[in-house]
Amino acid sequence: MVEHVFKATAKQTVAGHSEKVNALAFSPDGKLLASGSTDKTVRIWDAQSGALKQTLTGHEHDVNALAFSPDGKLLASGGDDNAARIWDVQTWSPKQALKHDYTVTSVAFSPDGKLLACGTFTSKVVLWDANAWTEKQTLTGHEHPVNSVAFSPDGKVLASGSADKTIKLWDAQTGALKQTLSGHDSDVRSLGFSPDGNLLASAGDDKTIKLWDLQSGAVKRTLTGTEGRIFAIAFSPAGKTLASGGLNANEVRLWDVETGTPKPTLNAQNAYDVLSIAFSPDGGLLATGGTEKKITIWE
Repeated sequence: MVEHVFKATAKQTVAGHSEKVNALAFSPDGKLLASGSTDKTVRIWDAQSGALKQTLTGHEHDVNALAFSPDGKLLASGGDDNAARIWDVQTWSPKQALKHDYTVTSVAFSPDGKLLACGTFTSKVVLWDANAWTEKQTLTGHEHPVNSVAFSPDGKVLASGSADKTIKLWDAQTGALKQTLSGHDSDVRSLGFSPDGNLLASAGDDKTIKLWDLQSGAVKRTLTGTEGRIFAIAFSPAGKTLASGGLNANEVRLWDVETGTPKPTLNAQNAYDVLSIAFSPDGGLLATGGTEKKITIWE
């Protein structure tokens, strides 16, 4: 995979949401970009042209999280209406509404597409069978809301980050707790596995990003220098760059994963607070969204 050189200028700005953009996700083929907003909608954009293709309605409150299934046939969205909604990508019709006991903060499909993990405000992680859409298991152990969930690239491990300052690593098949990672001084907001599965990145309200060595469970590197709380991080598909954005920062920071040094900062002029970040599958595009209700697509 080629690692692209990022420019400090945006390719385009996409407008349409009437409230802040909380979540972004590219389809597996890179042709579509999905965005979720406080305006209760999910919008589907042409990733290259920025044209609006579809507006999905059905959530009754904020949309917090998005994830495409690995085969690109489904889109999951999680919201403040205590539901994860499943959409058919071909028709954009709703397929399922998976009810939870409180806000769904985060969603992630397993790499084989058989499981959907949902993080919730009640400190639980709920695993759903993504074929029958039945609840398979509820993982408990966090003491405060779960803000982020992510599967390892091999699908064996599920990571959850919480407002209790910890990250928990679960056996994705059995639900057994494998390890608890402690080191953040405040809420953990965002998680992401490196493409090779050797590292887990975590970020949050303590304004730091931690890179965890998953073999030892130790912090390999702590990235500092951001002025505000960090709400979103994402590895590039090649795994050499990590992007981050947050509150009161008005910028998207790019980091060299190997050395931990910052790369040129992208000035997010149209996103006062950066709440969501996503790389396209080929690494050629970076999408960011935030409180100014717009999406910036960087080349």
